[in-house]
Amino acid sequence: MKFISFATAQSNGFGAQINDQVIDLGGRLGLADLGEALRRHGLDKLRNLASQHTGDFSIEQITAYRPVVADAGKIFCVGLNYDAHVKETNRERTAQPVLFLRLAESQVGHGQPIILPPESHKLDYEGEIAVVIGKKGRRIPEDKAFQHIAGFACYNDGSVRDWQTHTSQWTPGKNFEGTGGFGPCLVDTSEVGENEVLTLETRLNGQVMQHATTDMLIFSIPELVHYISTFITLQPGDVIVTGTPGGVGAKREPPVFMKDGDLVEIEVSKLGVLKNPVRAE
Repeated sequence: MKFISFATAQSNGFGAQINDQVIDLGGRLGLADLGEALRRHGLDKLRNLASQHTGDFSIEQITAYRPVVADAGKIFCVGLNYDAHVKETNRERTAQPVLFLRLAESQVGHGQPIILPPESHKLDYEGEIAVVIGKKGRRIPEDKAFQHIAGFACYNDGSVRDWQTHTSQWTPGKNFEGTGGFGPCLVDTSEVGENEVLTLETRLNGQVMQHATTDMLIFSIPELVHYISTFITLQPGDVIVTGTPGGVGAKREPPVFMKDGDLVEIEVSKLGVLKNPVRAE
């Protein structure tokens, strides 16, 4: 099943997408955000509720897509999780995952502009796969990790490179408003198998910039769920962004940064295509 977060002329909401129809789950539950619905009711109730209804309106009636989980409590991003990206940054593999945090307010939905801030011209793409937690857990064993996952989505961890490297901490460059694309939908675990290999591709103005598969991850998704849940309880609606492959713009010769008028696409098999135009603020 696929879930989307959206805005209409009346309000913000979320629902299940069946072909070109949307079942308005948020309206039935009196909630605006998918994260809160996962925390209050759980994935199974959302699936069951959707199965009892037909579409309330067509996808064309949506005014805009919102980030899939617009109200994520915690967003963990994984750095340096593909060997090609480790090599292009002149770093070495680490014994544990490299983690940093992203703020929900920095995200935009499918079709919404990624914003190039006036403070920098070094806005880079990073195609990634996001994991959305569906079941609370602490110290989750790797072999139980899939049971705690609600689903998966495309992600663009847009990075303002010069602000990212102001110091050894990456927070400013990873959290400019409107730089992180998240969507178009959450594809739940009924459609993606536990050991299924997904293919990730990033395109800038139609040109392929990154291409990788999830079997190339240094730290697998179960390893990430286990590691992160060791130090903090994972809650429904939390997000783990699993890392970007080689081919980022900053490490190309010459560098390639996103500019006003560009179109960036993140495509992941089974998860769809996240498309965002780039607009100068």
